[in-house]
Amino acid sequence: MGEFFAGLPWWVKWIAVPVIALVVFGGLIASVVTFVIGLLFKVLVFVALVGGLVYVVRKFTSSSSSRGDF
Repeated sequence: MGEFFAGLPWWVKWIAVPVIALVVFGGLIASVVTFVIGLLFKVLVFVALVGGLVYVVRKFTSSSSSRGDF
């Protein structure tokens, strides 16, 4: 692969080829990034809901057990 780019100027290797790759694979890259960000958002929502559920259950079970002691 090195001899393929050997006679070309530096800007072809470092600017033109990545730009062409972004144009060709841009939709794929965007969909993968969108999927990963959506997955992370869903994981954060899941963690928040489970944390809220644990908080509510502990609050009600501790308050009901303290009422039963009296």
